[in-house]
Formats: sequence, C-alpha cells, structure tokens
Amino acid sequence: MKDGYVLDFQSLKHDSSLMGETPKVEHKKKGNVFFIGEYGDLCLDLKLESYDVHNVKDISEGVEILLHNANSSTDKLPDVIIISQKITPDSVETIKSLKKSKSLIEIPVIIIAEKFDEEERDLAIKVGAEDYYTDNISAKYLTLRIEFLTRLKTLSNNQEQEVGIKPKPSLHNGDSFKMWSLKRAFDIAISASLLLMVSPILLIIAIAIKIDSKGPIFYISKRAGKGYQIFNFYKFRSMRQDADQVVNDLKHLNQYSNGDDALFFKVKNDPRITKLGSFLRKTSLDELPQLFNVLKGDMSLVGNRPLPLYEAEKLTQDQWALRFLAPAGITGLWQITKRGKEEMSEAERVALDMEYAQKNSFWYDLKIMLKTPAALLQSEDV
Repeated sequence: MKDGYVLDFQSLKHDSSLMGETPKVEHKKKGNVFFIGEYGDLCLDLKLESYDVHNVKDISEGVEILLHNANSSTDKLPDVIIISQKITPDSVETIKSLKKSKSLIEIPVIIIAEKFDEEERDLAIKVGAEDYYTDNISAKYLTLRIEFLTRLKTLSNNQEQEVGIKPKPSLHNGDSFKMWSLKRAFDIAISASLLLMVSPILLIIAIAIKIDSKGPIFYISKRAGKGYQIFNFYKFRSMRQDADQVVNDLKHLNQYSNGDDALFFKVKNDPRITKLGSFLRKTSLDELPQLFNVLKGDMSLVGNRPLPLYEAEKLTQDQWALRFLAPAGITGLWQITKRGKEEMSEAERVALDMEYAQKNSFWYDLKIMLKTPAALLQSEDV
C-alpha cells in the first residue's frame, strides 16, 4: 500500500494536466556534526533534525581525520565535534591536539559520557570541551545547544559584519588571556576576602530567614552564564517557597510585557516577596551568596546578569546572543545605568548587555564597581 501510494503520487506529480509543476522540497541542513563514538539513537536523531552526521567510532581515528581535513581544506570541517566515549588520561593529549590546530580551535567540542564523576569532569575540562553531558541528554536539548554554540561562534568571528562593531581579540589571544587572568585573580581575591568579612552577617541573615518564613535559606536555580554555560546560582531566599511555580499566574503584571513573548520577567511590588525578603532586596543583601559563585568561577564580580533558563532561551535566536560572550556578574553596566528606572525597555536592557560584551576589560570593570555603591542606594524596579 505504501509503495503503491508513492508510485501513484509520482505519476500524478509528473502529469501536468492534473497537478502542473511541483516545486522541489529541500530540507535546509542545519550544520555538520562530527560524531566520535558508537552510531546510535543520538546520531539518528541529529540526522532527523537535519544535521549532516559523520560518524567515527575511535577517538584516535576521529582526531586524525579532523587534523588531516584541517590541513587540507577548511570546507571539510564540521560545525561541532561530539565525542561520545569515555575520556581516559591516555586520550586527553589526543583530544587536546584539536585545540592546537588554528583551523579547529574555534570548533565547539561536546563530551557525552555514561556518567560524570569529578575525575571525568576534570578530564573534560583539560581537553578544552565547551560542554559535557551524560548520555541521557535529550536530542532536543542537544540540538538547541549545538545551534547556540554555532551561532555564538558566528557572532564572535563576524561581529563587525553582523552587529556593526569592531571584533574583540580572540579568547586565545595572548593579551586577552592576560586580561582574563588578571580579572580572575581579582575576582578570587575580592570574593574570598569579602566572604571572610561578611561571614557573621551571612549567619545572621540565615537565622532570620528561617524565623521569618517556611522554606530553605538559599534560593538555588539554574542560570545561563558566559557561553550559555549553565550553573547553580545562589541567593538568599527572599520569596515564598512556591515562587517559581506561580510565575504564570503573574505574567499579566510583568513590567516588560504581559505576553508570553516577553524576554524578561519582573513584577513591581511582587506579592511573592516575604517581609524580610523585601529588606534583603532593597539592600542587595540577598546577593551576598553569589560571592560563592564568583569564587567557584561560575560568575565574575562584574558582568552581565546570569539569566534564568526560560529567559536565556529567548535570547539565543539572533544577534542578541552576543551578550553571552561576556562573563556573568553580580553587578554590571545594566545595574549602574538603569537601576530604579521603571521605564526601561527589553531592547534597552539587552543593548546594555551587548555593550558590556563589546567593552568588557579589567579596567572597565573597575569603573563599574566604583559606580555600584551609588546604584545600590536606588530602588530596584527593573
């Protein structure tokens, strides 16, 4: 029956008296994936998502092919490299050779393993992988991640053409690396010192939260930071325990938009905020636990605010993804420029994030930090 249907359709398609000209349907390819590992459901799903998938089982063989193609023709290079094999100490140097090639250094590497303990996580970092996941990752999420990484690479390499700004030095450039090292050393020194200084305050706030309302002391949520890296974001809990579950009920109060397409979510006089939480927010004391994020390397003292995943996903569709080239931070250009101004638009807020992504440097961060105390004295309506 199925074959007969195809034959009948073909005959009708070529019969101009019945159907006329039928345009060819072309499925636009999303990109090329070089997959190292066993060909399985994930490869099949990627093909169904319109990716060209080149599959090689062995890590050594795969790296050899990639290096050969890099030396012969950049047209043969993939958009992303996925390694779905256990990373061992012996294979680390082999995989690291990919990042030593000028043609391959910017191609994202994603590691997928059966499980990730601390040792395997460290190995994934050593090989320079942009991402690492367990093998139960859904094809849908992986596809979204690939789309974002390739889009981010395009933005990073073609900023002047796409968004009208001069390109910044590569992250692998010597001067840029020195700047990053200085910024990181500063973050560690300041965050560690501040945590020691405010530790009695942290204890007092923790006790006060337990007395004030039911629920945990800390609010921990998944946030997207630099390069869309997802991490656990820490704050003192300032809302009631079910705050995240009632977001949909408050969409009509959103300061930015009351529709489902709003990029950000913020409610003036939010009814979810506790009495103590209102004080913590006005004084920004609820932000203190983020010093642990800075110490861990998830965030910087200065940067773009890390976004909840439901907000971040809406900013990966076009040139606004540029904001993710900058580190996530406790304070930033948006906070010192527009804090307390209710009339800020979504586009204006994203524009400030993008401006910081273009200008961020150690000295620029110091200027922002000097302006932050004055900004904290303003009310927070944005």
